[in-house]
Amino acid sequence: MRMVVMRHAKAEQAAPSDFERPLAARGRRDATAAGAWLAEQGWVPDHALVSAARRTQETFTCVAEGGDFSVQPDLDRSLYSAAPESVVDLVRLVPGEVQSLLVIGHNPTMGSLAQLLHDGTGDEQAITDMAGDFPTGGLALLEYDGAWADLAWTSCSLAAFHVARG
Repeated sequence: MRMVVMRHAKAEQAAPSDFERPLAARGRRDATAAGAWLAEQGWVPDHALVSAARRTQETFTCVAEGGDFSVQPDLDRSLYSAAPESVVDLVRLVPGEVQSLLVIGHNPTMGSLAQLLHDGTGDEQAITDMAGDFPTGGLALLEYDGAWADLAWTSCSLAAFHVARG
């Protein structure tokens, strides 16, 4: 099983509310490039959990376009302000037949989630890169050997960490 934990791409600063902030032009380019990179890795999501905030929805749309993915996102308003524990609870509800899961949300949650799920194994350069910042458009590709219902801290290997810049 593979899961991508992604922070939304670069957003505009001004909007009627934080929840309504759209992606900046750079964010759209970066998210599209992230999708293309995932496709180059041979990764296609079976399921997507996406925060209902405008910038995360737009990130998903661009990632899907860049990767030529056809999956429909499961939009969840609780992902907007969720703690890592709450995100894991949502992942545990993902159907068992899903093999590739995309989760798009906000920091500091997404960066913390990737760190907490990581068991210390995987690609050495990715581990080093993820130990620093988890910038906008950053994504961690995690591998997991188990059922989503049993997902726990330190149960995933880090296959890749990537920050797309389109």
